[in-house]
Amino acid sequence: MRFDLSAGRFVETDVRADAWAVIGADRALHWHELAAEAQAWAERAREQGFGTDVPVIVRGHKEAAFFVAMTGALLLGAPFVPVDTIYPEERMRRIATTLGAQIYFDAQHDRFVNLNGGAQPNSNEPPAQPLREKNLAYVLFTSGTTGEPKGVQIGRESVAALAAWMAADFALGDAPVFLNQAPFSFDLSMYEVFGTLASGGTVVLASRALTAQGAALLATLEHHGVTTWVSTPSFAQQQLLNPQFSQAGLPALRTFLFCGEVLPLALARQLRQRFPAARIINTYGPTEATVATTWIVVDDAVLAQHARLPIGHAKRDAEVFVEAGELCIAGAHVMRGYLNRDDLNAARMFTHHGQRAFRTGDLGALEGDGLLFCHGRMDDQIKVGGYRIELMEIDAALRALPGVASAAAVPLRRPDGSVARIVAFVAFVATGSDDRRLPDVLHDWKTLLGARLPPYMIPSELLACRALPVSVNFKIDRVQLAQDYRDAHLNAQRPANA
Repeated sequence: MRFDLSAGRFVETDVRADAWAVIGADRALHWHELAAEAQAWAERAREQGFGTDVPVIVRGHKEAAFFVAMTGALLLGAPFVPVDTIYPEERMRRIATTLGAQIYFDAQHDRFVNLNGGAQPNSNEPPAQPLREKNLAYVLFTSGTTGEPKGVQIGRESVAALAAWMAADFALGDAPVFLNQAPFSFDLSMYEVFGTLASGGTVVLASRALTAQGAALLATLEHHGVTTWVSTPSFAQQQLLNPQFSQAGLPALRTFLFCGEVLPLALARQLRQRFPAARIINTYGPTEATVATTWIVVDDAVLAQHARLPIGHAKRDAEVFVEAGELCIAGAHVMRGYLNRDDLNAARMFTHHGQRAFRTGDLGALEGDGLLFCHGRMDDQIKVGGYRIELMEIDAALRALPGVASAAAVPLRRPDGSVARIVAFVAFVATGSDDRRLPDVLHDWKTLLGARLPPYMIPSELLACRALPVSVNFKIDRVQLAQDYRDAHLNAQRPANA
């Protein structure tokens, strides 16, 4: 049994109907149970006023009901909008405002909830505004430079192309068993969602509580015979501390599928040693290009030839090219545009050889052997643990703190260029004093930021300064702030008589 993404329905319903489809954090579903529950969910959603092209927010974590809701939305023709519980209430309300949404589906309690409390909307009032873009599969909200999340609209043709690419080139085998660790609001997880549905495979939903217990996580994956490990490189790196993270500990594992951040050469080499029978597939692509758009199998020959791993070649039926030093992507998998952001669409999207195309903002190069490389960002966007973060969104939250006049979030980088953590510098409203200590009102600044930002966007330190340095273009100089931070820590470590 599987789900036909092009037709939007379950097919081959008499094949492996009793096989596992979803191993949730709370319960597990066979394929025939997933089909029945998804159909029932679609009927419940229809009674709430949802229908074709009316987006439905699904909030939760790793419940089986979350997967049921996404599948039910595909049946209904309603784009799903996944929001993990890691995001604060305020962020979900801003997403709902952008969508014109009044109710959402709470996967934790398996119910539809009115965003404003009280009675449900009357039957003449839609639960959300129908979208101008038709036939979308999902809308995923990413960090925005203005402090407001921006909605990436992905069409059904794009997810069908994603699943077809995985089936044609990734050699995942029949009915693969996927590890799903990334939140559903992180587009990396769409590999597992659509890979499972299209192939008739199984997805193991690993909650944050489970992934925090390394040994228990690996035991769970071994028990369910996980064949396909999907994560950021950082998550795999963490598992190397456990000796059970090996071919002997996970005997069914035959593929590592990475995306979301740079794959370090050293990690790839360690994985080749730990899992000699497994393939390592490194992929690259922004949310706007339906998870990924380039790929390469990282084998011993690739490891021997490169000091920094390439992002590979464009996937089939897509183009990736470099224009003025910037990586650009064209193909049917490119988004249908940002929701209600004609300004961004005009700046970032264009037509190339008759297909939708997107300017990524990533610096890139095409080497003589045809391999593509990504060399970082052209702007203030960063990635931490695979999460895409606009530093200006953190800046906006910092400026909303009591007494703050200006602020800057500053990434501290490792030697390989990846971001280790974020610190924040703030300048306060002038008081006539030269005191750089944080005022008492900010003693709980992390809690205050947590009302607006998810945990992975909250800086590890907050430092006060008289004024923030600016560049020759009168922009806040984050590079100088990072250097000031490093210099201050070096000076603090030196002996007094040095």
